[in-house]
Amino acid sequence: MGRSVQGQVMDATFEDGREAPLNIGAEDADDLEILSALIQDSVFPITEMSWRSAERRFALLLNRFRWEDREAAERRGRGYERVQSLLVIDNVLGVASQGIDRSDRDTVLSLLSVTFEAGEEGAGQILLTLAGDGAIRLSVEAIEATLKDVTRPYLAPSRQAPRHSD
Repeated sequence: MGRSVQGQVMDATFEDGREAPLNIGAEDADDLEILSALIQDSVFPITEMSWRSAERRFALLLNRFRWEDREAAERRGRGYERVQSLLVIDNVLGVASQGIDRSDRDTVLSLLSVTFEAGEEGAGQILLTLAGDGAIRLSVEAIEATLKDVTRPYLAPSRQAPRHSD
């Protein structure tokens, strides 16, 4: 929808959309699916992974591809964007990983999906599947996750949207 300036109809601008940073939560498996779609293809250095056992909190600082902005970027003929986002998962009782060399501090990981395997009484396992057969498994008392954009979007260095082979 356009806007009117001195009687003329003008195209809407980015500012008119009042696009805000993401700040969402997940409290069940369905919520976690939505969160997973938003963070698919995020990349992060292994050094940006934090497990605080005393607080029962696991956190990742992600460079998230802005899937929610893809169509707008294509429509406007501008580059795709990424944004730094903080993924925090609470109620974590334990963390395990496979296929990750934690001693290699230069490793950059790519997140493919986040899923939940239910256990008893709301407890279960949150599985973060990584490219290259890596995975992080979080034993949780209950699903409580938040995703919050913490920087302004920036032009994706590859200038391309992530692609997956079939």
